[in-house]
Amino acid sequence: MYAIALDYRIAVFALGERHLVMQTGTAAFAHLYSQAPARLFRSLREQIPELPNSVVRDVNHYLKIRLRHTKSKGREGALRRLDAAARRRYHRIFFAIPDPEFTIRHKMGRIRLLSETVASQVAAGEVVERPASVVKELVENSLDASARKIDIVIRRGGISLVRVIDDGCGMDRDDALLSLERHATSKIRSAADLQAVATLGFRGEALPSIASVSRFRLTTREARAIAGTEIIVNGGKIEIVRDGGEAPGTQVEVRSLFYNLPARRKFLRSESTESRNIEHQLHLQAIGHPQIAFSLLRDDRMLLQLPATVRLSDRIRDLYGAELLQRLVEVSDLASSKIRISGFIGQAGLSRQTRSQQLVFVNGRAIESSLITGAIREGYHTALMKGQYPVTFLFLELDPKAVDVNAHPAKREVRFHDPNGVRETIVRCIQQTLETARAEWQEKFRAPVRPSTDVPAKPAPDLTLRPEVSASQYTHRELPHLGTSASGGVDFMRAPGPEIVGQAHRLPRPDPGSANKALALQRNSRKAAQQQFEIIGVLSKLYVLMESADGLVLVDQHAAHERILFEELRRRMEEQGVPTQKLLLPQTFDVPPRDADWIERNLSTLQRVGIGIESFGPDNFKIDSLPSFLSVSDAAQFMRKVIDDLKGTGNSASAMRLGEEMIAKTVCRHAVKANDPLRYPEVEKLIRDLLDCDLPYCCPHGRPTMIQISLAELEKKFGRKL
Repeated sequence: MYAIALDYRIAVFALGERHLVMQTGTAAFAHLYSQAPARLFRSLREQIPELPNSVVRDVNHYLKIRLRHTKSKGREGALRRLDAAARRRYHRIFFAIPDPEFTIRHKMGRIRLLSETVASQVAAGEVVERPASVVKELVENSLDASARKIDIVIRRGGISLVRVIDDGCGMDRDDALLSLERHATSKIRSAADLQAVATLGFRGEALPSIASVSRFRLTTREARAIAGTEIIVNGGKIEIVRDGGEAPGTQVEVRSLFYNLPARRKFLRSESTESRNIEHQLHLQAIGHPQIAFSLLRDDRMLLQLPATVRLSDRIRDLYGAELLQRLVEVSDLASSKIRISGFIGQAGLSRQTRSQQLVFVNGRAIESSLITGAIREGYHTALMKGQYPVTFLFLELDPKAVDVNAHPAKREVRFHDPNGVRETIVRCIQQTLETARAEWQEKFRAPVRPSTDVPAKPAPDLTLRPEVSASQYTHRELPHLGTSASGGVDFMRAPGPEIVGQAHRLPRPDPGSANKALALQRNSRKAAQQQFEIIGVLSKLYVLMESADGLVLVDQHAAHERILFEELRRRMEEQGVPTQKLLLPQTFDVPPRDADWIERNLSTLQRVGIGIESFGPDNFKIDSLPSFLSVSDAAQFMRKVIDDLKGTGNSASAMRLGEEMIAKTVCRHAVKANDPLRYPEVEKLIRDLLDCDLPYCCPHGRPTMIQISLAELEKKFGRKL
């Protein structure tokens, strides 16, 4: 609403540029003291068309004007009114009053336009959460500026000072001033560019948001420029712009973060916590860009100084140590035209209790994605303990048009055009990498090479298990194998007792009358076995001790047998299907709508693994059969647990994953246990069968099957090496 004062006694109110709300005719000015306002008003009427009262009311701009007439001494208190025609036409619009006391009340709307300062602080709340967010945004700007070296200086956890110095392309004065305006960026030009963002930053919100909540200083110079530019901003207001003599590149200094927002400042953590968050952020950027040199100075103490490297493995060793690097496996890239996967993942059995070392990068950007997290978990299935997270340094390269990076205010999350394709590619890549690493893993079982010598040496005592030793005082647990039933199908049924029902391939017991023959067979088998491993003995009737070229190897006989039975049962289930057993009484159960939708999409998968389930009404299902090798007392509760376990893996369930879940629970009850004594041929066959498995590193529950104690570690324990 605009108000134009024509005289001390007259005001014309106009809405916008077209709506004249208070109007009058020339007759109304006949009784006024001066005719000058009349001439001004007539010229105004020629430019603004008259609008009737109905139009004024239609646009919802009705002005409530209340007039209070008071008598005053020495002045006429009579109200001078308009002529009758003008009053009938504009009686709600205009009044001319000599000396009235009146109040004009305008009903304001509830929605107001925020000031630029408040709007910048609101935007800063989305971008700048803590000092680590400032470091992230500034480092990403440096990387986009083609910097080769980035130095970060922090004090008091970044609350007092954050300084980022790079040797990038720099800016001239006009660009430096424009960079402090909201939505000013050099990364994109049109909406089409937003569909294929190839840079880390693109919104143009970081610098103005940071400057609005801190004492901000920007110095920059282009490589060929004579002088640079220095800009000082306090709380979003530019105070100083002058020439500077900085080195080529850009230096951004952020002091007193959130000094003008005490409510935000009090939610910051301790200085040590904020420093650790900054270190973690720098680790992400350093891993994602190993070709860039980084340094971090905290309170005048150098914490990190990372030179530029060519290989990712060198950067991982610099940050996390050589010991972790030795337990990583380089990813085997799949031949895919849409997505390329590279990096390193942890060996089976290497895990953490948090996702702190589960790093994923998409086109060089560190992200957090539940889709990729689920895919990694799926790829490590049966190779990871429950509640543990794998160690990954995974890099995904795909067409920028196939990924939406504008899905999160802080750009931590992304969306994929083909999420199922990305998920399946990651799962296959991890599984293939773990299987490829089997050959290297088997090298740990190689027996040491004995040097040949003609000098007869004193025979060492034989500490291996001897087959000719009578063990009648023990109840031996022989290694069972799944056999076939009379009908030709796989026999999954269990009989009472500790053994797996089916035709078990048992090793012959030593006969006292044929001890020499057994001894000869034993020597032949040992000679062949020693080409791969050399068994020393069994510790505590559970751990098989073996000597390798690198030291001592311990194998958990229960975990090893679980893996052997698991893969044998899985292979037969793939080839011959899953036998089912009808329930005596079918069970029905209700589920929430989302779970019902998941079951509807995966009915064929559930039926393929032996679960007879069908729809029985809205959000209601009926179960009439289950796999015969399962022992389930409550079929409905079993199905609810299956749904909860598999929903997180994606929109669709994998028949093999579901089958593996059920097999893993079954074989645990049938594998050899601790304190089950095994004879030497059985131990030898156990190790050989374990080496033939697709994933011999761990049991189906993710526990390791073996550990190794190197000779170097033993020498340190005995003080032979410092």
